[in-house]
Amino acid sequence: MSHDIAARSALVLETNNLRGGAGAAAADASLERVIGLLARQSVPLTALAQLVITHDGLSEQCRAEVERLAGRGIDFVRIAPDTGYYDAKNAGFAATDGARCDYIVFADTDCVPAPDWLEQLLAPLAEADAPAVVAGRTSYAANVVGTALSTLDFMYFPSPLGKGATRNFYANNVVFRRAVFAEHGYQALGGVYRAHCQVLGLRLQEAGVALRYAAAAHTEHKLPDSRFEALKLRWMRGQDTQGLTPHLVRAYLPAGMQWLGRSGPLGPLCVLASRLSFSLRALNQQDLPPLRGARWLAGVALIAAFSAVDMLGALSRGLGLRTTGGLDGDKQALSYHHR
Repeated sequence: MSHDIAARSALVLETNNLRGGAGAAAADASLERVIGLLARQSVPLTALAQLVITHDGLSEQCRAEVERLAGRGIDFVRIAPDTGYYDAKNAGFAATDGARCDYIVFADTDCVPAPDWLEQLLAPLAEADAPAVVAGRTSYAANVVGTALSTLDFMYFPSPLGKGATRNFYANNVVFRRAVFAEHGYQALGGVYRAHCQVLGLRLQEAGVALRYAAAAHTEHKLPDSRFEALKLRWMRGQDTQGLTPHLVRAYLPAGMQWLGRSGPLGPLCVLASRLSFSLRALNQQDLPPLRGARWLAGVALIAAFSAVDMLGALSRGLGLRTTGGLDGDKQALSYHHR
């Protein structure tokens, strides 16, 4: 049945995360690698109604090679070089054909999908009580560092909207019913790097739209290519908490606590302290190989260390200090080209 759903689906890929690093040649090679993986899925790219790739200057040679690897035509959507990650996804959605595509799958070109990722992501849409949104499972690599970071960056919380539902999703691994994304979509959040999908998750929950969690629809997110960029990523994640906190406070705290959303660095630090507690409890609970003994202790230490960097980023942003990422954090491109 996943093939039947695929025939009514579009896959939207953006190349925002390939802009950094070694230049056009590295971006072309990384895109070609992920298209090669997607072409060999149990539900192949040829089964989809449409494939859209947004870019800010892929060469003709690269576009031709990508179409050859995909085994099908691709709608390449040219965007401005300073277009942000979520704006690129909105542009990709706008390029999909409403007459053919009832469902829109969003994925990233800096992720490595499991061989049956697309099949597992689409499968719930064929059920009698099909959800409007299906969120797949994203993680980093299954090593100590990746497992620790997955508890911070890719957490899933049960939703009150139904069994098997999640409160949140990640923009690199999700499928929407077309009408739902058309109504809600990603909205501008000034000065925020990558918190837009979390805010959209809150808005969908408020609207009563349940997000089905499909843990078997797994994709592995790459880490930045250099330690400096990995540190920069953590710093910007911390800064994101400043913009995200008012939305979390409005969604989960009573009227008497709403002042936390306007409390400078205090609210974001409270959010990150709560996240640290959740992350420590989530270790070995995220469908990754469990850490034991010394590896578990190393995982706990890494969670604490990474959280400390996040908190420093949140503190500096809350105090109004000029920090890495600035006010255009979403438009900054890190480098994700490691195989």
